[in-house]
Order: sequence, then structure tokens, then C-alpha cells
Amino acid sequence: MGIEFSILGRGRAGRSLAAAWGSRVALLAHDARPEGLVLLAVPDGAVGALAQAFPGRCAHLSGSLDIPGVPSAHPLTSFDGQARNWAGTPLGLTGVVPKEIHAAFVDLGFLPFELPSHLKPLYHACAVMSSGHAATLWLGAEKLLQDGGVPLPGRGLLSLAEATLRNLAEHGAEGRTGPFVRNDLDTIERDAAALPPAWRELFLQLGRML
Repeated sequence: MGIEFSILGRGRAGRSLAAAWGSRVALLAHDARPEGLVLLAVPDGAVGALAQAFPGRCAHLSGSLDIPGVPSAHPLTSFDGQARNWAGTPLGLTGVVPKEIHAAFVDLGFLPFELPSHLKPLYHACAVMSSGHAATLWLGAEKLLQDGGVPLPGRGLLSLAEATLRNLAEHGAEGRTGPFVRNDLDTIERDAAALPPAWRELFLQLGRML
């Protein structure tokens, strides 16, 4: 089987997808100008100019950016440059993605759904909160512990993070635990007082959000 389409962009997303699709695709640099269909795996700021080079034969991966006439396919996952098991992972489609690219994602286990263009910023903001911001919280908590003289052994906070996600996956909102769920005001006050001001404010705001 020959090359079905090209991927422009050798970042983590491009490398991950290329590794999974193998000989079905060609992984190329930003400045390449291949024939045929093209999937743009580049930063949002580069999509517009590159899309003009492939009129009517490209799609991009941005979950936030909408360019009229240029379809997008956004995998709701975090890439690390490696092929992974993406079975059951949502794939937000905006516009008519070329059937070859659409089928290639489905073959990897992605589940396509229609993502209206006007809802992309909300969708992507929620994705950022549940991924990038969540990572910031875990890394920040780890640093606060280290700076405060509490180095955790073994896997540190990772075991807690995995257990939390497992509880949410199995029980939904009922899987959320902690002093804010129990309305344990004394514990909340004591914990908040132990944090630096900026983290204290965030601790209280997030805890009272739901």
C-alpha cells in the first residue's frame, strides 16, 4: 500500500500518529510541499499560512482554531511522540475531513464526533483544564512538598493521581473525595493556612467550584 497522506510537523503529535500509521503516511517538516492530502500537525499560529499552500486537500489538528474552509480533526489526548492505544478516545471533527484521514483515525480506535466551530474554544479550554492545568497542579503540589521538607518516597503523588482518575472513571462525580466534598471546614482552614498565598487562593477557589 502506498502513502495515503502526509503529516506536516515533527512534534509529539505528528511523531505519535506517524508511528501508529506507519507506511500509510509520510512524516515531513513544516517547509515540505507534498502532493496529495496533508494533515497539519503544527502549532496553531502556523496553520493558517500552511493551509493556504494546500487548498482543498488538508486538515489540521487544532482543537481551538477554526479556519473557514479548512477542516480539523482534534484527538482528545496528550501525545508523547510514541504510538499508544487510543481506543475509545474522542476525535472532534469540524468541517468535512478527507475520508482517508478520517478513516485512518478510526482505524486507530478514535471515536469521531461533530464539533461545531463556535464551540471549539470552550471545548479546548476544558481540554486544557483537564490536561495541562491538571499537570500543573500535580507538579506544583510536588514542588510545595519538596520545598516544605516532605519528599515522598516511591511513586510520590502519581499513585494518588491514578487512583483519583480511576475513581472518577468508575463512579463519576461520586468518585470525588476530600475535605471539600465532606464539608470539613476545620481541615480546609488548616490546610489552606499552610499554603503560600497564591496557592491558598487557588486551593479554596477550586475546592468550592463544584
